[in-house]
Amino acid sequence: MIGYLRSVSYVFSTFLFLSFIVKTEAQSSDLSIADSLYRIGSYTKAINTYAKVADEYSSLQIARSYSALGNTQKAIVQYEGHLKNYPKNTLAKFELGKLYDKTKKHEAAIPLFNALTDTSDENPEFFYYLGKSLQALLDYENGNNALKRAINMDSTHLKSIYLLGKYYVGVEEPANAINIIELGLRTVPDDVALINLKALTKFDIGEYEVAARQFERLLELGEKKPFIYQKLGYAQASIRQYEKAKNTYRQLIDMTNYEADAYKGLGQVFLMEKELDSAEVYFLKSIEAREYVFDNEYQSLGRIARLKGKLKSSLEYYQKAWEENTANYLNYWQVCVVADDYYKSPETKLRYYEKLVNDFERLAPFLRERAEKRISELKEELHYSKN
Repeated sequence: MIGYLRSVSYVFSTFLFLSFIVKTEAQSSDLSIADSLYRIGSYTKAINTYAKVADEYSSLQIARSYSALGNTQKAIVQYEGHLKNYPKNTLAKFELGKLYDKTKKHEAAIPLFNALTDTSDENPEFFYYLGKSLQALLDYENGNNALKRAINMDSTHLKSIYLLGKYYVGVEEPANAINIIELGLRTVPDDVALINLKALTKFDIGEYEVAARQFERLLELGEKKPFIYQKLGYAQASIRQYEKAKNTYRQLIDMTNYEADAYKGLGQVFLMEKELDSAEVYFLKSIEAREYVFDNEYQSLGRIARLKGKLKSSLEYYQKAWEENTANYLNYWQVCVVADDYYKSPETKLRYYEKLVNDFERLAPFLRERAEKRISELKEELHYSKN
């Protein structure tokens, strides 16, 4: 009887062992098939096959498969569930953090990246994403510090360099912006994002010659964007490269929805050259092409007419400029000045200046002072004319 029991026990143990081997081999086979499906991009089938294995690796691969399918929400849920079961998985934390960043869930991302930087303070990518998330929540001090940590670890970390440079450009700190941008350009001289930041920084501080070279470089690198042509044309005109500026604006004409800006730019260049007739033609073309407010064009036409001595036309154009944008007191100031030259009646002139000081509460102090002085002069003139 004892021998019989031993035999049964042996058979049962052997059965369990063989079952374990069969199960392990089956899981190994499923895993191999799932990995093959994942590699060729058959993600849905891969998910179903990984689910049969149900271990840490397969759980992570399911999250990655959902992400690869573009089903970000399911990927996030899978990553979150994975981390509940395997809380020490650094790779899963990092990948989930990047998904939070992608979906702008920055408040959820920050604790993950904080944890990652605590456990590994030598990985610039962790600090980059932490800085990016903090910046997105307007915590620029801590965000910038994180980006600086990333750059200190790796002076070629272009993503951190770009974000920090962009911040400095936005808050108008050109010296800091150029320092960090040049650091990046030393590593990758043809990085279009950094060249663009450098061009904008130089443009904003009026260093148009340097800005023009940077915008030209962007065009050479294939960045044929409308705003580049706009700013390049302005920069070229500002350093008196008039023919280059005209050529730049003529290229802008061919870009849909930018014809009006191109005509306006050409009008400004011709005005700088004192070619008033050509300038007038292009400003009028700009008005015809534009579908929204064009007070700047009318203002320029008013200036041209005044330079030609056509005060009536100048007054009409400035009046139209003001009507297009009644909040712009500078346009109405020009109406007052031209009306002062055009009309002979002190009473008529006075009405314009009084409207200016009465209707514009936020009139610049120096203009208010000049207007009030002129009002006093006109009232005095009227007083003496009646006696």
